[in-house]
Order: sequence, then C-alpha cells, then structure tokens
Amino acid sequence: MVDTKHTDGAPIPAANPDAPERAASMVWDAWGVPAGQKPLSATIRGLLTQVFGVSGDPVARRDEGDVPLRPSALTPAQRDGLVEVVGADNVSADHRDRLRHAGGKSTPDLLRRRAEGPQDAPDAVVFPADHEQVLAVLAHCAAHGIAVVPFGGGTSVVGGVDPVRGAFDAVVALDLRRLDTVSEIDPVSGTATLGAGLTGPRAEELLAAHGLSLGHFPQSFEFASIGGFAATRSSGQASAGYGRFDDMVQRLKVATPSGTLDLGRAPASAAGPDLRELFVGSEGTLGVITEVTVRVHPVPETTAYQAWSFPDFATGAAALRAVVQAGAAPTVLRLSDEVETGMNLARAGDIGGAPVTGCLAITTFEGTAAHVAARSAEAHELLAAAGGTALGEDPAREWEHGRFGAPYLRDSLLDAGVLCETLETATTWSNIAELKAKVTAALTDSLGAQGTPPLVMCHISHTYPTGASLYFTIVAKQLDDPLTQWGIAKNAVGDAIIAAGGTITHHHAVGADHRPWLPAEVGDLGIRVLRAVKAELDPAGILNPGKLI
Repeated sequence: MVDTKHTDGAPIPAANPDAPERAASMVWDAWGVPAGQKPLSATIRGLLTQVFGVSGDPVARRDEGDVPLRPSALTPAQRDGLVEVVGADNVSADHRDRLRHAGGKSTPDLLRRRAEGPQDAPDAVVFPADHEQVLAVLAHCAAHGIAVVPFGGGTSVVGGVDPVRGAFDAVVALDLRRLDTVSEIDPVSGTATLGAGLTGPRAEELLAAHGLSLGHFPQSFEFASIGGFAATRSSGQASAGYGRFDDMVQRLKVATPSGTLDLGRAPASAAGPDLRELFVGSEGTLGVITEVTVRVHPVPETTAYQAWSFPDFATGAAALRAVVQAGAAPTVLRLSDEVETGMNLARAGDIGGAPVTGCLAITTFEGTAAHVAARSAEAHELLAAAGGTALGEDPAREWEHGRFGAPYLRDSLLDAGVLCETLETATTWSNIAELKAKVTAALTDSLGAQGTPPLVMCHISHTYPTGASLYFTIVAKQLDDPLTQWGIAKNAVGDAIIAAGGTITHHHAVGADHRPWLPAEVGDLGIRVLRAVKAELDPAGILNPGKLI
C-alpha cells in the first residue's frame, strides 16, 4: 500500500518482476554471480608463487547438481502447514534452493561447501509474501518444532544464516525476497518505508525515481537486503557522510512468534528504552524484521574525489582523526596501511606522476556543488596540515570502480590454494595503534606457528569522533585442513581483540563465529538479559538457533 498523504505524488514504481526469481541467488560455492568472477592475472599468480610457493592455477569446481545434501527432515504434515500459509509454489525442497540457502559467504562457509560429503542445508525454503504470512509461518513452526533461519541476501560472513536445527525436528530458511516494495515515501520528513527483502541496488533504483537515495553501500551492497542491513547493524562505505545503517533506521516492523511489534513513533522519544535497539543487530534471533522506515536524502548533485598519501599509518590515522573531530568528514574516508597500499596499489604503477608510497587515503564528497566545494576545501586544508600529500582524483575513482569486487578475488585465491579471509574490529583513537599491533601479532604468530606465515593487511574503514574501525585482510598458503588452520588463527585473534580493548565485531555481526566472545564484551548479566528477551518473544526458541545468544 502507498500512503498518498505522505508521498510526493509521484507513483512508486512496481516491484521488479524479476526480483522473486530464485535464479537471482548468488552462486552456491562462491561470492556473487558468474559474470563477476575473474581468473587471477599472471602478475598475481607470479606473486603467489614467489610469496607462498603455490602455482596459482585454479582447481576445478563441482557442479551444484553433484553436491549431496543431508536428506530433508520435514514431515508431510509440517510441509502441508507451510503450504497452507504461503502456497505450494512458495515452499521448496528443491536441491538447488536448499543448497543456495546452506549458509553465508565467509571463507569457512565456502571451504565447508567445497568439501566432500553431504552438505548441511535447510530442510525446505519458504518464501512468504508479506508480514502476515511471516507471522503465520512463525506460529506454525513454533507449534510443530521447526527452527527458522531468516534469510535476506545470504551475505553473512560470520555464520549468521547457517541452517542449524539444534533441538528441533527440522529447520527452514525463511527467504524474504518477496517483501520487496517501497510502501511509503515522505519527502518532507526525508523518510522511506522499505520492504525487508529489497536488495541494496533495487532500493536505490526505487528511491531514485523520487530523486532520493539511502546512501548505504557496504561491500555486500549488490546482494544484501534492507532487512539484513538492519538485523546486523551494517555499516556502509559512505558511513563518514551518512552514518551506519542503524543511524538511518527510524521505524521497524517485526514479526515474532509472540506477535507483532511496530516500533518508532517519532525521530526521538523519551518513552522508556528505545525498543528498536533490541532488533537492530538481533540477527533474526528475536524476531523477523519485515519492514524498515529509513532516513533518505536527495540524490547527490555532484561528487568530488581526492586521494592522499601519508608517510606512515600513524600519521594517516592522526590526520583522519583531525578531520572527523573538526566536523569536516568527507562522505567516504578510509586509510590503508603500508602493506595494503603496497599490495593493492603499487602494482598499478605511478598515479598522477608520483609513485605510490606510504599509506593511501581515499576521500569522496557528495552533495550540492557549494556544499562539496566548502567541505572538500576544509578537509584538504586539515589533511595537508597533518602531513598528507594530495594525489589527485584517479586513485579514489579507481577504488570506487572496484569497491564491490574484492570478494571475487578472495574466491579465486581459494581456488588457487591460498587462504584469504577478513575480520574487523573497532576501538578509540587512543587505542588504534595498540589494537592494530596486537591483532597483527596474533594472526602472524598463530598462522606462522603452523608453518604458513601470513600477509596481513589493514585499513581504517569507518570513522567516528571518538574512534575508528580496523578492517584486516589475511592471506596465507592453505594447509590440507584449512578450516582447522583458520580456526586456530580466529581463536587467537578473537582473544587478542578482547584483551586489547576492541569490539569483537564492528559491522560483520556476531552470528555463530563471534558468539564465544560476546559474554566477554557484554558480560554474563548482559547475556541473561538477551536470553530473557528471547524467552518472551520466542518462547519455543525457534528463531535462528546457534547465533548471537
């Protein structure tokens, strides 16, 4: 429904007729779609041979039809109840649908998926059409002992959508892609109400018809969903200008086994604790977000680009801090350390006539021409005064052009026998250097002790007046058992992050992978509070077992 009292009068475009097509899913054993996958260049293969002693030649992948799945445990009666709610065409135990809902896209996810033997998969995939159908599915599953894994784009990199049965008879994936409409636009207030199943690109397309944009562009943007952004506290690459996704959320509609919650009456309220905060970041364990009202802004009139070089990471971090604390932050603001700068940019040659040295920073500025000019001039003055050397537009444009492609490179490295994984954390500015050093040491020591010394790269991806996030990329030669190899490193680095005063996750969420460290972050009492809330909202415990709590 469109509330014409709160729109600009322009028709909201109809839902994309192709959006519900199951063919839109990502490939089963890698990131993205086949068109995005690229073989390693001769240059990269040469580097792999030199650094890790591997040839760089890819291994053949299996056809998805040849992958054995655990047999579906859904009984005819359980299936019939689901069919009664959503229709026979929207309950699938098809091999392809089950396999493509078998988990997320972390390196361990993909290593497990490529392993021999039967794969864990949901017993069925359910495609509800609206909030009421989601409620009815949850009621049926609670009454019949079926675990439910809410599923958006399937982009989790922390085990957040693994089909865990737990103590239940069966588990289904609740795919929300049919909840794909914009139901209300309020240009006066600058808000839009979006279905949880809309992908990032489709949301931007629908909003652009009204001259609006959400401006949320995480690396998962092309495939992740609006509901997933909210459920994981996603943070986009333009967060310096537009904030994290949780900053954008104005209202939530949530289906739970105990009923519906409609939260967010005004931009701010003193009517008790903000219950929206229970669900932003709840990862589908407390309820299923079906609709999100978000803050939007006019499509930027212009964008300016500028890259910078700093002699070292400490100097660059201090420069970013100066800009953010002065209130002059660009729309995008990020800084690569010396290793990442060298690996990702030095091989591209000289940029703007000057060699790439030290640490590369990327800035972009969006808005009206006057706003961009004023803000970029202020930031330029601050960055230069802090020791930066301006490199021109080209490196920033190059970064923007390739910003969604890194996961494809990860998959090509896995094919070539090279372990590649990422992790992220955040801390205060005064603790940035300490945390970076401790994480790097934990990764280097834990992988080195296994005979596979890693290459550890890092960048500051998101900034705040009081601190920043650190995003690490780790590359090492794969051992015969890469899951155990990475598990040892992950345990070491998780302990190091907590010991060094960082958060266990800044924007990847908790899922299953970070759950062991959550008590150390929120305390045992905090865990009991979350369990008490879950007991009230999900008394049978069917929602996303094994995650977060």
